Amino acid sequence: MDVTPILDPLNEAQREAVSCDTVPALVIAGAGSGKTRVLVHRIAWLCEVVGVSPFSILAVTFTNKAAAEMRARVEELLNNNLAGMWMGTFHGISHRLLRAHWQEANLKQSFQILDSGDQIRLMKRVIQGMGLDDTKWPAKNACWFINSQKEEGLRPKDMSDNGDITQRQLIKIYAAYQEACEQTGLVDFAELLLRSLELLKHRPDILAHYQTKFRHILVDEFQDTNSIQYQWLKLLAGEQNPIFAVGDDDQSIYGWRGARVENIQNFERDFKGSQLFKLEQNYRSTNTILSAANSLIDNNHGRMGKKLWTDGDDGEPIYLYASFNEQDEARFVADKLKHWLDTTSGRRDDVAILYRSNAQSRVFEEVFISQSIPYRVYGGLRFFERAEIKDALAYLRLAKNVDDNPSFERIVNVPTRGIGQRTVALVRDFAKEHQLTMWQAAEKILQSSLLAARASNALAQFMNLMVKLSKEISELELSEQVDHIIQTSGLVAHHGKDASEKAKSRVENLEELVVAARGFVVDNELYEGMPPLDAFLTHAALEAGEGQGAKWDDCVQLMTLHAAKGLEFPLVFLVGLEDGLFPSSMSMEEPGRLEEERRLCYVGITRARKQLVMSYAESRRQYGSDNYNPPSRFLSEIPSELIAEVRPRAKVTQPRYQSSAPSMMINGSRANSEALNDTGIKIGGRVAHAKFGEGVVLDCEGKGNSARVHVHFESAGSKWLVLAYANLNVIA
Repeated sequence: MDVTPILDPLNEAQREAVSCDTVPALVIAGAGSGKTRVLVHRIAWLCEVVGVSPFSILAVTFTNKAAAEMRARVEELLNNNLAGMWMGTFHGISHRLLRAHWQEANLKQSFQILDSGDQIRLMKRVIQGMGLDDTKWPAKNACWFINSQKEEGLRPKDMSDNGDITQRQLIKIYAAYQEACEQTGLVDFAELLLRSLELLKHRPDILAHYQTKFRHILVDEFQDTNSIQYQWLKLLAGEQNPIFAVGDDDQSIYGWRGARVENIQNFERDFKGSQLFKLEQNYRSTNTILSAANSLIDNNHGRMGKKLWTDGDDGEPIYLYASFNEQDEARFVADKLKHWLDTTSGRRDDVAILYRSNAQSRVFEEVFISQSIPYRVYGGLRFFERAEIKDALAYLRLAKNVDDNPSFERIVNVPTRGIGQRTVALVRDFAKEHQLTMWQAAEKILQSSLLAARASNALAQFMNLMVKLSKEISELELSEQVDHIIQTSGLVAHHGKDASEKAKSRVENLEELVVAARGFVVDNELYEGMPPLDAFLTHAALEAGEGQGAKWDDCVQLMTLHAAKGLEFPLVFLVGLEDGLFPSSMSMEEPGRLEEERRLCYVGITRARKQLVMSYAESRRQYGSDNYNPPSRFLSEIPSELIAEVRPRAKVTQPRYQSSAPSMMINGSRANSEALNDTGIKIGGRVAHAKFGEGVVLDCEGKGNSARVHVHFESAGSKWLVLAYANLNVIA
C-alpha cells in the first residue's frame, strides 16, 4: 500500500501520531501545530492503510464548521464521498442517536430542539406558573443551573438540597421545567447530551450495537469536553474501541461553561495502554511570539508539558504601550493600526483587537467611528438568531406540531392581531391548571366562552390560520413551505409596510430564509429518516446554538479572547492588560481560575502571526468610577528582552498624605516633559481649581485654548475641563 499521499505532507511528529498503533492515543497539539491535519490524515490512514471502513469511524468535534471542514478534507484526501459517515458535533451526534431511538429514549417522534433563547422564554413561563417572583428567580439563572446539572448527569430526583432553601427551590423549578418539556416534546441542548447518555446507560443492547459499529473514535478539542461528554465517550469506547484524542491542555479556557481540563490530564490514567504524542512545531507565529507564550504558560502547574517552536525567524518584538487611560489606549491602537496599513500590504480584516470583557469594545468603537475606520464586533447575532427568522421558524414548528408551547406563545400575536397579554396569560394559566398544552387550552377556552367576543375571535382566527397553514404546506417542497409560511402568516407584509432600513433588512432576511431552505440538503448522516422540514428546523436550531461567526468583510475585528480561539491574524492588539481586568478580580485569589485566565492570555498571544501589540491603562473608568490598577501580572511573566515599550512605563503611586478621594502622581519621562501651550500644565502635574480644589492632570485632548484636560480632583473626582475657561493654577 502506497502511504506517500497520506504521510508526505506531515512533519515527523505528525507522522508518528497519524501512523500509531490502534490503541488509545492522546495528541497534545499546540497552537498552530496542525491538529486538524493530524485528525484528517489519521482517518485517511485508518481507511487506506489499516483497511477500516469509514462507516465504523466516529469523529466528534465541537462546531458544525469544524466538522464540515474535516469532512471536506477527508473526502479530498481519499477522493471519495463519505456521506453517511458519523462525523459531527457532540450535540449533532446525540441528536442523531435520539432520532433513531426516540421510543427507547422516551421521547416523542416529533421532538423539537429548544434553542437557548426559547429555553429562557419557556423558563419564564414555568417560573410564573409556579407563582414565583421572576425578579427573585430570574429565568436566565434557572437555565444556567439546570444546564449545569444536566452537564453533570443529574436529574431532579438525583439531587439533594442539603438543607439549602435556594437549592430546594431550584430543584423544584428544574422538575417543573422538565415536565413542561416532556409534555410538549421539547429538548434543549444540554438535554440532547444527557438523554443520549441515559439511552446508552439504560439500554445495554443499544450500547453494544454502537460499540460494535464504532471501532475507532476520534475527538477534536478534547480539552473542552465536560463531564457528561467524557462519560459519553468512555461508554462508547468501552474496553475495545480506541479513542484518538487531539487537544491542548494549555488552551482549556471554558471552565465557566463546564469544560474540565482534568479530562485531558487524566487520559493516560483512564485509558490504559495509551500512547502520548506532542505537536510542538508551530506554523503560525514568529519565534518572539512563541517565546512569550511559552514563558507565560510555564507559570501554570500540572501541565502536560510542551514548548512551541518554529523554524521561521524571530520577527518583530512585542510592542507594549502604557496608556494614560482607556481613551488614550483606543487612540493609540487606531494610530498604530493606520500606520500598519499604510506601511504594509495588509488589510483591515488582518487585524484583531482582543479584550477580556465585551464592555471594552465601546471606547474602540467610538474612536473608530470618529476616525472612519470600518470595524466589526465579532460574535453578533447569527442569521438563525435574528428575531424575524425565529418568528418564521416558530410558525413552521407550530404548523408541524401545535403542542409546541414556546412557538405558540412567540407568534400568537406576531404580527399584531389583537391578542393581548391578558389573553395569553389566561391561556397559559388554564394550560397549567389543567395539565394541557397551550393549543389544547386555547381550544377549551374558545369552547367555554371565557373570553370576550373580540379576543375570542382574534384567538380563533389565529388557530384557524395555523390549521390552514399546516394543511397547505404538507405537500409542498421545503423552500415552498417556507415561502408560503412567511407570506401567508403576514410576516413579510408586516415588515414590508415599514420604510425603515431595519425593516427592509428584515424582509431581506425572511427572503434569505427561503434561499437557505432551497439550498438545504437533507444529509443522511445527521438527519437520517427525517422529513425535510423537520431536518431544516433541526439544522436551524443547531446552527443558532453555535457561536461561530460568518466570514467577515474588510474591517477590523473586535472580539473577546474567548471568541478568538481557533482564529489567527497577522496583527493582534491584546488590550486592557491590568490586574483586576485581565486577570479578572474574581480569579486572582483562586489558583485554578487564575491558571485558566493565564491560559486565556496564552490563547490571545498565539492568535498573532506576525506582530503582537499589548497595552494597559494606568487609569480606567469602570462602572462609574476611575480605577487605578497595576499592569497585569501576566506582563511580568514575559521576558523583558522580547518586549519593546512604546513609551517608558509610568509609575503610578498614591500620595504620601491621606485625602477623601484617590489622588495620583504620575512620573515618567514623557508625562513630565509635555507642557500644554506653555501654560506649565502637564500630564501628571498637580493643578488647583477654584471650585474643585487640587487634582492631578491625567489626559488632554485638542490644542490651544480649546484643549480639554482630564483632571482627577481629590474631593470632586474626575472632570473634563476646557482649558480656556477652567482657570487652573499650576502647583507642581
